[in-house]
Amino acid sequence: MKDLIERNRCPWCLGSEVYREYHDREWGVPVRDDRLLFEFLILEGAQAGLSWSTVLQRRESYRAAFDNFDAEKIARYNARQKKRLLANPGIIRNRLKVDATVANAQAFLAVQSQFGSFSAYLWQFVDNQPLVNHRKSLKEVPALTPESKAMSRDLKKRGFRFVGPTICYAFMQAVGMVNDHLVDCFRHPANLATSGQRAARSKGTKTAASFSKKAK
Repeated sequence: MKDLIERNRCPWCLGSEVYREYHDREWGVPVRDDRLLFEFLILEGAQAGLSWSTVLQRRESYRAAFDNFDAEKIARYNARQKKRLLANPGIIRNRLKVDATVANAQAFLAVQSQFGSFSAYLWQFVDNQPLVNHRKSLKEVPALTPESKAMSRDLKKRGFRFVGPTICYAFMQAVGMVNDHLVDCFRHPANLATSGQRAARSKGTKTAASFSKKAK
Protein backbone atom coordinates (compact mmCIF):
# COMPACT_ATOMS: atom_id res chain seq x y z
CA MET A 1 0.00 0.00 0.00
CA LYS A 2 1.37 3.39 -0.96
CA ASP A 3 2.44 5.74 1.77
CA LEU A 4 0.15 8.74 2.15
CA ILE A 5 2.89 11.07 0.88
CA GLU A 6 3.05 9.17 -2.44
CA ARG A 7 -0.66 9.30 -3.19
CA ASN A 8 -2.15 11.53 -5.85
CA ARG A 9 -3.63 14.70 -4.42
CA CYS A 10 -5.33 17.85 -5.60
CA PRO A 11 -2.49 20.17 -6.76
CA TRP A 12 -3.55 23.05 -4.50
CA CYS A 13 -2.40 21.20 -1.36
CA LEU A 14 1.08 20.28 -2.57
CA GLY A 15 4.13 21.97 -1.14
CA SER A 16 2.64 22.64 2.28
CA GLU A 17 2.40 20.18 5.16
CA VAL A 18 -0.46 22.19 6.67
CA TYR A 19 -2.39 22.11 3.39
CA ARG A 20 -1.69 18.42 2.81
CA GLU A 21 -2.85 17.42 6.29
CA TYR A 22 -6.02 19.49 5.92
CA HIS A 23 -6.68 18.11 2.43
CA ASP A 24 -6.19 14.50 3.52
CA ARG A 25 -8.24 14.62 6.70
CA GLU A 26 -10.88 17.35 6.46
CA TRP A 27 -11.48 19.03 3.11
CA GLY A 28 -14.60 17.63 1.49
CA VAL A 29 -15.61 15.47 4.44
CA PRO A 30 -19.33 16.07 5.22
CA VAL A 31 -19.79 17.99 8.46
CA ARG A 32 -23.09 17.91 10.35
CA ASP A 33 -21.88 19.17 13.71
CA ASP A 34 -23.12 22.69 14.40
CA ARG A 35 -20.06 23.85 16.32
CA LEU A 36 -17.67 22.73 13.58
CA LEU A 37 -19.87 24.24 10.87
CA PHE A 38 -19.81 27.54 12.73
CA GLU A 39 -16.03 27.31 13.08
CA PHE A 40 -15.56 26.81 9.35
CA LEU A 41 -17.94 29.65 8.52
CA ILE A 42 -15.95 32.04 10.71
CA LEU A 43 -12.59 30.84 9.41
CA GLU A 44 -13.70 31.14 5.77
CA GLY A 45 -14.83 34.69 6.47
CA ALA A 46 -11.52 35.47 8.17
CA GLN A 47 -9.76 34.29 5.01
CA ALA A 48 -11.29 37.07 2.88
CA GLY A 49 -8.45 38.84 1.10
CA LEU A 50 -5.88 36.38 2.46
CA SER A 51 -4.66 32.85 1.76
CA TRP A 52 -6.28 29.83 3.38
CA SER A 53 -2.90 28.75 4.75
CA THR A 54 -2.74 32.02 6.72
CA VAL A 55 -5.95 31.03 8.48
CA LEU A 56 -5.09 27.34 8.94
CA GLN A 57 -1.82 28.25 10.65
CA ARG A 58 -3.80 30.34 13.13
CA ARG A 59 -6.62 27.87 13.66
CA GLU A 60 -5.65 26.81 17.18
CA SER A 61 -5.15 30.45 18.14
CA TYR A 62 -8.65 31.20 16.83
CA ARG A 63 -10.11 28.38 18.89
CA ALA A 64 -8.41 29.69 22.01
CA ALA A 65 -9.34 33.31 21.33
CA PHE A 66 -13.00 32.60 20.47
CA ASP A 67 -13.91 30.15 23.24
CA ASN A 68 -13.56 27.15 20.91
CA PHE A 69 -16.22 28.73 18.71
CA ASP A 70 -18.92 28.54 21.34
CA ALA A 71 -21.54 30.70 19.63
CA GLU A 72 -23.47 31.40 22.83
CA LYS A 73 -20.38 32.91 24.46
CA ILE A 74 -19.27 34.80 21.36
CA ALA A 75 -22.72 36.30 20.86
CA ARG A 76 -22.31 38.05 24.22
CA TYR A 77 -18.87 39.56 23.55
CA ASN A 78 -18.75 43.21 24.58
CA ALA A 79 -16.52 46.10 23.55
CA ARG A 80 -13.83 45.15 26.07
CA GLN A 81 -13.63 41.58 24.75
CA LYS A 82 -13.49 42.79 21.15
CA LYS A 83 -10.63 45.14 22.08
CA ARG A 84 -8.79 42.20 23.62
CA LEU A 85 -9.23 40.21 20.41
CA LEU A 86 -7.86 43.06 18.32
CA ALA A 87 -4.70 42.96 20.44
CA ASN A 88 -4.28 39.19 19.97
CA PRO A 89 -1.37 38.48 17.54
CA GLY A 90 -2.56 34.91 17.08
CA ILE A 91 -5.58 35.90 14.98
CA ILE A 92 -6.21 38.21 12.03
CA ARG A 93 -6.69 41.55 13.76
CA ASN A 94 -9.31 43.11 11.57
CA ARG A 95 -12.06 45.05 13.33
CA LEU A 96 -14.69 44.30 10.69
CA LYS A 97 -13.98 40.57 10.88
CA VAL A 98 -14.06 40.52 14.67
CA ASP A 99 -17.36 42.42 14.68
CA ALA A 100 -18.68 40.03 12.03
CA THR A 101 -17.81 37.01 14.18
CA VAL A 102 -19.96 38.34 17.01
CA ALA A 103 -22.81 39.24 14.64
CA ASN A 104 -22.55 35.81 13.00
CA ALA A 105 -22.75 34.08 16.37
CA GLN A 106 -25.98 35.93 17.10
CA ALA A 107 -27.39 35.07 13.66
CA PHE A 108 -26.24 31.46 14.10
CA LEU A 109 -28.21 31.11 17.34
CA ALA A 110 -31.31 32.54 15.66
CA VAL A 111 -31.01 29.98 12.85
CA GLN A 112 -30.60 27.15 15.35
CA SER A 113 -33.74 28.30 17.13
CA GLN A 114 -35.76 28.41 13.91
CA PHE A 115 -34.50 25.24 12.19
CA GLY A 116 -33.52 23.08 15.14
CA SER A 117 -29.89 23.05 14.04
CA PHE A 118 -27.53 25.07 11.87
CA SER A 119 -26.77 21.87 9.99
CA ALA A 120 -30.41 21.33 8.99
CA TYR A 121 -30.56 24.88 7.68
CA LEU A 122 -27.32 24.72 5.66
CA TRP A 123 -27.70 21.29 4.11
CA GLN A 124 -31.03 22.20 2.55
CA PHE A 125 -29.09 24.19 -0.06
CA VAL A 126 -27.81 20.89 -1.51
CA ASP A 127 -30.94 18.82 -0.82
CA ASN A 128 -29.22 17.25 2.18
CA GLN A 129 -26.75 15.33 0.01
CA PRO A 130 -23.14 16.17 -0.91
CA LEU A 131 -22.71 17.34 -4.48
CA VAL A 132 -19.95 15.12 -5.85
CA ASN A 133 -18.18 16.60 -8.86
CA HIS A 134 -15.89 14.86 -11.33
CA ARG A 135 -13.44 17.55 -12.32
CA LYS A 136 -10.14 16.74 -14.00
CA SER A 137 -8.25 19.97 -13.30
CA LEU A 138 -8.34 22.98 -11.01
CA LYS A 139 -9.32 25.10 -14.01
CA GLU A 140 -12.70 23.37 -13.99
CA VAL A 141 -13.44 24.29 -10.36
CA PRO A 142 -15.67 27.39 -10.21
CA ALA A 143 -15.35 30.23 -7.72
CA LEU A 144 -19.08 30.16 -7.04
CA THR A 145 -22.22 28.27 -8.05
CA PRO A 146 -26.00 28.82 -8.03
CA GLU A 147 -26.10 26.97 -4.70
CA SER A 148 -23.47 29.18 -3.10
CA LYS A 149 -25.25 32.27 -4.42
CA ALA A 150 -28.53 31.10 -2.88
CA MET A 151 -26.81 30.36 0.43
CA SER A 152 -25.09 33.75 0.42
CA ARG A 153 -28.31 35.64 -0.23
CA ASP A 154 -30.15 33.87 2.55
CA LEU A 155 -27.32 34.17 5.08
CA LYS A 156 -27.09 37.89 4.43
CA LYS A 157 -30.83 38.29 4.93
CA ARG A 158 -30.40 36.64 8.33
CA GLY A 159 -27.68 39.06 9.40
CA PHE A 160 -24.54 37.08 8.60
CA ARG A 161 -21.47 38.98 7.40
CA PHE A 162 -18.49 38.00 5.24
CA VAL A 163 -20.63 35.42 3.49
CA GLY A 164 -20.39 36.37 -0.18
CA PRO A 165 -21.04 33.63 -2.78
CA THR A 166 -17.31 32.91 -3.24
CA ILE A 167 -16.76 32.54 0.50
CA CYS A 168 -19.86 30.36 0.68
CA TYR A 169 -18.58 28.07 -2.06
CA ALA A 170 -15.23 27.67 -0.29
CA PHE A 171 -17.19 26.90 2.87
CA MET A 172 -19.32 24.33 1.06
CA GLN A 173 -16.18 22.63 -0.24
CA ALA A 174 -14.59 22.64 3.22
CA VAL A 175 -17.55 21.04 5.01
CA GLY A 176 -18.29 18.46 2.33
CA MET A 177 -21.53 19.93 1.01
CA VAL A 178 -19.59 19.91 -2.26
CA ASN A 179 -16.85 17.42 -3.06
CA ASP A 180 -14.36 19.01 -5.43
CA HIS A 181 -11.49 16.57 -5.09
CA LEU A 182 -10.20 15.99 -8.61
CA VAL A 183 -10.94 12.60 -10.17
CA ASP A 184 -7.31 11.45 -9.90
CA CYS A 185 -7.05 12.44 -6.23
CA PHE A 186 -7.06 9.56 -3.75
CA ARG A 187 -9.69 11.45 -1.71
CA HIS A 188 -12.27 11.52 -4.52
CA PRO A 189 -15.25 9.32 -3.48
CA ALA A 190 -14.83 7.02 -6.48
CA ASN A 191 -11.22 6.31 -5.52
CA LEU A 192 -12.06 5.87 -1.86
CA ALA A 193 -14.72 3.33 -2.84
CA THR A 194 -12.23 1.45 -5.01
CA SER A 195 -9.68 1.40 -2.19
CA GLY A 196 -12.33 0.10 0.18
CA GLN A 197 -13.27 -2.68 -2.21
CA ARG A 198 -9.64 -3.67 -2.62
CA ALA A 199 -9.15 -3.72 1.14
CA ALA A 200 -12.27 -5.86 1.56
CA ARG A 201 -11.10 -8.31 -1.11
CA SER A 202 -7.66 -8.48 0.49
CA LYS A 203 -9.17 -9.14 3.91
CA GLY A 204 -11.46 -11.78 2.42
CA THR A 205 -8.53 -13.52 0.72
CA LYS A 206 -6.51 -13.56 3.95
CA THR A 207 -9.47 -14.89 5.92
CA ALA A 208 -10.11 -17.64 3.36
CA ALA A 209 -6.42 -18.61 3.45
CA SER A 210 -6.49 -18.74 7.23
CA PHE A 211 -9.53 -21.07 7.22
CA SER A 212 -7.86 -23.22 4.59
CA LYS A 213 -4.77 -23.68 6.76
CA LYS A 214 -6.89 -24.53 9.79
CA ALA A 215 -8.85 -27.08 7.76
CA LYS A 216 -5.65 -28.85 6.85
